[in-house]
Amino acid sequence: MRNHRPGTGHSAGSGTDTATTTTDPREPLPLLRKELHTGDRGLSEREAARRLAVYGPNQVRRREKRSLARLLSAQLLHPLALLLWGAGALAFVAGMPVLGWAILAVIVINAVFALLQEHQAERAVEALAAYLPERADVVRDGRRQAVEAAELVPGDLLVLEEGDKIPADARLTEGALEIDLSMLTGESAPVERVAAPSEQGVALVHEPNLVFSGTTCTGGEAQAIVFATGGHTELGRIAALSQRAPRRDSPLETQVKKVAWLIAAVAVGMGAVFLLIGALVGLPLTDALMFAIGLLVANVPEGLLPTITLALAVGVRVLAKQGAVVKRLSAVETLGSTNVVCTDKTGTLTQNRMRLQAHWTPRTGIASGTPPAELARAMSECTTVSYDENGELRGDPTEIALVEGSGPDLPACLAARDGRRRALFRFDARRRLMSTVAEHDGRLVVYVKGAPEAVLARTSGVDRDAVMAVVADLAHRGLRVLAVAVRDLPPGADAPARREDAETGLRLLGLAGLYDPPRPEVAEAVRRCHDAGLRVHIVTGDNGATAAAVAAEVGIGVPRLRVVAESEQIHDHELDELVTGDAEIVFARSSPETKLKVADALRAHGRIVAMTGDGANDAPALHQAHIGVAMGRSGTDVAREASTMVLTDDDFATIVTAIESGRRVYDNVRKFILYIFAHAVPEIVPFLVFALSGGLVPLPLTVLQILAIDLGTETLPALALALGREPAEPGIMDRPPRPSSQGVISRDMLVRAWGYLGLISAALVMSVFFYVLWRAGWHPGDPIGDGAALHHAYLTATTATFAGLVTCQIGTAMAARTDHASLRQVGLTTNPLLLAGIAFELLFAAALIYLPPLQHLFGTAALPWDVLAIIAAFPVIVWGADELRRRHRRRAHVDKP
Repeated sequence: MRNHRPGTGHSAGSGTDTATTTTDPREPLPLLRKELHTGDRGLSEREAARRLAVYGPNQVRRREKRSLARLLSAQLLHPLALLLWGAGALAFVAGMPVLGWAILAVIVINAVFALLQEHQAERAVEALAAYLPERADVVRDGRRQAVEAAELVPGDLLVLEEGDKIPADARLTEGALEIDLSMLTGESAPVERVAAPSEQGVALVHEPNLVFSGTTCTGGEAQAIVFATGGHTELGRIAALSQRAPRRDSPLETQVKKVAWLIAAVAVGMGAVFLLIGALVGLPLTDALMFAIGLLVANVPEGLLPTITLALAVGVRVLAKQGAVVKRLSAVETLGSTNVVCTDKTGTLTQNRMRLQAHWTPRTGIASGTPPAELARAMSECTTVSYDENGELRGDPTEIALVEGSGPDLPACLAARDGRRRALFRFDARRRLMSTVAEHDGRLVVYVKGAPEAVLARTSGVDRDAVMAVVADLAHRGLRVLAVAVRDLPPGADAPARREDAETGLRLLGLAGLYDPPRPEVAEAVRRCHDAGLRVHIVTGDNGATAAAVAAEVGIGVPRLRVVAESEQIHDHELDELVTGDAEIVFARSSPETKLKVADALRAHGRIVAMTGDGANDAPALHQAHIGVAMGRSGTDVAREASTMVLTDDDFATIVTAIESGRRVYDNVRKFILYIFAHAVPEIVPFLVFALSGGLVPLPLTVLQILAIDLGTETLPALALALGREPAEPGIMDRPPRPSSQGVISRDMLVRAWGYLGLISAALVMSVFFYVLWRAGWHPGDPIGDGAALHHAYLTATTATFAGLVTCQIGTAMAARTDHASLRQVGLTTNPLLLAGIAFELLFAAALIYLPPLQHLFGTAALPWDVLAIIAAFPVIVWGADELRRRHRRRAHVDKP
């Protein structure tokens, strides 16, 4: 099989393009050297310079940026922006320049927010460059020398040793290495890489003779031929995947656009129809036109988008205090609709810190705690762990776990270990063994540890099948298993000069089971996810047995667990069946493409996906998921830049808190929309009565009174409902996630707003309007204009309608605070901002009714006490009627079988 990799050929292109060819790094080594025109002496300096000009520097490149003018125009001509442009123009036409300028300011602010998001993927790509070392050791012209890592080219002969960061993708030509591939594969344990023939049927990243840029060498020495640099490396491919797709709209963003168009269409239609009706019934054209424009300006949702933006911004602030930094406002709502969490294992569910979990000896069997003395001494002797200047253990995580599990008084033990040591044979990836020789009581002892298969092959006097059955048992518990053996050398014998002479004739002491423990808070977080109706899948580069054991320990697998052992090989139709089933899934041995494939499959089936991770290998999936959640402390810059939310406390449980906040924000936005929808009916009904009566019933409201309601009295209560100060409704995390197809406006909401709250409010305000007129002796058709005997009564009646609408808004605001629960469960005073908004609403209405300058401007008159008493009952009637409706719905829900 061939892969597109840099080689010797090149083609013309733009100045930023690099040459590519079809060199396969897995082909036989002589053929690879021939295709790359290199050998044991490496490249010449002149050839390296020529190739650098052809292939470009060994750097992760950024995609060409779009111009600022193009990005800005795209945001300013966005459908919602066009709607706001129209609303602003109407505001200027209606003589309200302050409102017009405010709408224009909202357009600019929204455009700036959107522009900031466009650069997120580019910043993620820049962060990948931090994984590349600044300098690398190569052989050129037959001499070993250090060069800038950016100057590496295909065909260079790398020299690699313990502690090096791999600067490019390369094929080992001699030696063996132990490599930390966790940033690419997610595996917590180092893997072996050896100069040997390629294996058939394995993924490129698991090929045992290949090393990849950005990974780290934790042991061994080797030479390797570079076959890919820059954007053609695995690291570069991750960068390309991170940039692959633009950010998609969140569910709320998509629904808000539909809502805005719906409201705008209704408002424009009503304005046109009422203009026509007004003209037909003899209303002066200027009055009809003014009323239609006022109705249009009042109902076009100029406050919808900025209010939702403010609601999301408040949600972001609240989450930041709780340990989650959200980088995109709409992500708060998206979290609330999440129904699937895909999480990495290493460093996300687990601590990425191995410890000795269990041990086995032929005499004791499987046990926990401190191993028997002989096994514990061997575990400690066969390590190279040491203390650094800060008093912390330094070395391979596996060896640190062995040393810490071997017993107390580690400083003295390690010092004595080093004093006794006579020989050291470092880990050999080909033999999968490490051995040391130490002196005890005048005799030399060989200590060996390594893969159970490799150690058992060099032991005698043991039932290998029985031991391998124990190994399988421990592995299924999620443990990494090492075998430990010894050999007593004859008295007076010297330390073996070759490891082949040392690592033979061994006596098996036992097995060590190492475990990467889960974070302590994860199990409770997973339980809360299940209570909230979320599924949790593990997508990891680790092996299936280990991941399945971790899943079982933290509670993942409800109602059952499916393990995909080799998820890279899963076909799309199999993946579709899995993600649409009822099981929680472990996707093991995953590559970046696998994680992307899982995220895409879930999205294709309507799931709202949150993907957690902390390594560079997670960046593409974090970018593609609806919500990418990165770890702030242990996470890489790449993951943090590609994500939409960063957990500053690295606490998996914070995700559940964020989901609850997202649900609360979405509920509050719905409360806000319900509130502003409910007032439309009592505003429209008075004009319908006027129009259908042919003018016999005078207009119960003036244009300025309607505008005073829409842009004055209802503003603060609406904001108080939307801006996150409203507590969550009881049981918010006990209900399943809402379907992705469910709109922010539902049929039930419209029935409640228009057919229930709106009609009740309309009936109340019309009743008080007619009460005032009839009390003054009015009959249909009587004159009520200036100078007429009933003119003052008419002004009082319209004022009563206005005041009645304001008090009905108070009842609607209280009713909108809950969708199912009783107001008593939420608490009457738990939203102080709403109470303040109601107080402002009453003061504003009182000023319009009782201050002479405003009376003249808005056509109001002081209300008598009996009218005030009637109006004072309206909030209780509106709220009480809705409380009864909710009580009936709760009982009906309980009575359902």
